[in-house]
Formats: sequence, C-alpha cells, structure tokens
Amino acid sequence: MPRTLQLLPVPTGDRVLELIPRLRSAMAGTGPVLLPVPEYDQTETARLATSLAAGTAMADDEDDPHDPTALVVATSGSTGTPKGALLPASALLASAEATRDRLAVHPVGGRPGHWLLCLPATHIAGLQVLLRAVAEGTAPTVLDSAPPFTAERFVTAVEKMPGGARFTSLVPTQLLRVLTDPDATSALTTFDAVLVGGASTPLALLDDAAQAGVRAVTTYGMSETCGGCVYDGVPLHRVTLSIDESADTSRTPVDRPGRVSVTGPVVARGYRDLPRHPSFRRLPGERYRTFLTGDLATRRGGRWQVVGRVDDVITTGGIKIDPAVVESVLVRVTGVREVIVTGVPDPHWGDAVVAVVVPTAAGPPALDALRRAAGYAHGPAAAPKQLILLDELPIRGPGKPDRAAIRQLAAAELAARALTGSDPPRLTW
Repeated sequence: MPRTLQLLPVPTGDRVLELIPRLRSAMAGTGPVLLPVPEYDQTETARLATSLAAGTAMADDEDDPHDPTALVVATSGSTGTPKGALLPASALLASAEATRDRLAVHPVGGRPGHWLLCLPATHIAGLQVLLRAVAEGTAPTVLDSAPPFTAERFVTAVEKMPGGARFTSLVPTQLLRVLTDPDATSALTTFDAVLVGGASTPLALLDDAAQAGVRAVTTYGMSETCGGCVYDGVPLHRVTLSIDESADTSRTPVDRPGRVSVTGPVVARGYRDLPRHPSFRRLPGERYRTFLTGDLATRRGGRWQVVGRVDDVITTGGIKIDPAVVESVLVRVTGVREVIVTGVPDPHWGDAVVAVVVPTAAGPPALDALRRAAGYAHGPAAAPKQLILLDELPIRGPGKPDRAAIRQLAAAELAARALTGSDPPRLTW
C-alpha cells in the first residue's frame, strides 16, 4: 500500500528532541512520510497541510520501497507558494555522511561530534542538525528558537554542551550578534566548525570571525539538496555544480555569472504533487539527479561563489545588476552593519537601485559614500540612487532577508518621500 504524508508538528526548546524516534522511523521507511510544520503556528500549519496535501497517499513516483521518501520539506517560498521537496532517506544520509567527512567529525579517539541546535527544526538547516545527531547516535543541545536569539542565551546553551568536538549551524544575523559580545565570541571559539548559511554572508563578517578565532564555514544549499551541499565554495563528496549555458548572462560585473545546477546523491526526488517538474532531471545513464536552482554563481580558482538569484536581478537603464554583488561592496562602507540592494520601479530607469541599510551604532553611512563604492567596483549603473535606513531587516524562514518585503517597503517609502519632499528619520520594521 502507498504510504501517506503525515504532519510532524515541530515544537521549540528541548521538546524538539522528542521528534528523533519518528525521524528514525521515517528514515527507515517503517513509518509515514513526514511533513514538518511549526507546532506554534496553526495558520502556517494549515497552509502547508492544504498546499502539500497532508493526510493523502504518496504517488508512485513520489516514493520508493527500496529508497523511501523520509521527509517532505517545504521550500522557503521566496517566489510564492512553498513547494514540498521530496527527500529520500538515501539523500539525507548522503548529506550527513558528506558533512561528517568534510568537517572530520570523528576526532582522534573516535568520539562523536556534538551539535548545538540554534535554528528552527521546521526548516532544512535545523532538521539537518537533528538528522546529523541521529546519524552520530547523539542528542543535540537545544537553544530554544522561540525567544529572540541573543548572545547571552547562546552562552548559556554552550555551557550545557558536553566536551569533545562541537558543531553548530547559524545564519549570518546570529553570527553577527555573537561576535558583538566578548563572552559569546569566546564560547563560539570552542566549536570545531560553525556552519554559516541561509543567506549571503558578508566577507567583512567572515573576516571578523576569523580574527576572533572562530572557524566559520560558509554553506550553500537549499531544501531541494538536503541543505548545505557546498562548503567554503567547494562541493561536498559526490556533489558537482555546473552552469546552465543557456541562462542570460548579460549583466554586470565583467566576470558574468550563470544559473547554477546541482548534481549528486543529495538532490531531492522532486516536488510533492508536481510530477516531472522542469527543475529536476535525470538523464538515461546518469547515476544522480540534477536540480536547476534559481541562483547565479561564478567559479574562480576552483571555488564556487553564489552572487544572487535570477529573479532578484535589477534592470536599470537597460543594464542588469546582481544585488548580492553590489551588497558585498557596500557592506564594507563605514556605517553599514547590514545592507540589501533592491530595485524600485522608476519611470526613467525601469528600476531605480536603492540601498536599504541597517547602520552601525556609530552612525549611518552617507549616500555619496555608498554610490562611490558601488560605482567604483561595478560601474555607475550599480550606484544606489536612494538610501533607506532601518532598525532591522525583515526576514523570512531561517534568517533570510525578505527581499520581497524589503522591495515593497522601499517602494512605499520612496512614494511617501515624493509626496512630502523630505527624507523621514530611520524606519522601524
């Protein structure tokens, strides 16, 4: 009989460890396929249950008795309604094993690595911490993700961890908060590796981490690849990346990026209720599936660098600008703590480039300084025409900046400025 898709209500705090037996059963194919949903958000649970058909049977091409689908994980929904990535047990195990090999989890003496869970286990990054712990035969220490993440709470959680090799996954905002506190920074230096992903990580933040003695490892991946599959620009074991040659590359800078595909044992089986989706392919004779991402990347010196998304590209004056490329320059300007570059519809330019900045405590940057930095690195078209200051960036999912919300906010703010003819003080999101 076909297996059914059942909801897996995910709590916060130590109760998340109660999920481990059900995850083991799903991985073994002896239980139902599980759809993680937030126990604390009934509206989101109902939305995911409806859109991904929870409670109904899996289609023939959605499961395999020889390689059972263990989880259906909702994508982050950056482009609309979330899709459900079908993650087979083999893909999840391949991801855990490749991570173990890359991080050398087993030190001398054979002691297993111990993980600190700082992310919601409804998303793939948090789930992977639980699954890695299952693979290692350990239980992770849990930092409750319900209250806001603070440096003080991080220190308290680290103090509860046992000795031996230590690992954790953070999003860039969490890393930033840790590095601004001496005690939390000291605690973070006790980790053998700190995986940083979920959003683009500014080079300045990585430099700060390295200078503090933190071993930060940047990760790239998504639900469709069982989480991170590229560490510090190098694909994990048996994972390969390639550029889609048919993608539009008529954009700045000179080293033009292309749309990237991921091939390997970590790639999902497909999407729930979307058979033969064009993002997935497996040609005759190929051992592994390939997933065509929505990301733009370049390869330099043997390392891959993701520079933005296809749907984030800004067209201004007929020139295409990759926001992430410009952001990597602007984040180094004095006064910038965090920055998102977005495009706002403009009757003259098509899109006007706007810098949305969370300033440092020392004070905000000047628009002229941002324009000089962007223009020098990537040409006049990349220079932002407007500056908007925020107390914090709106986020979605596991710490990713909500670019759609930021774009809407920027458009509304510029419309208000046009009516009043003045620049209001910093906005609070």
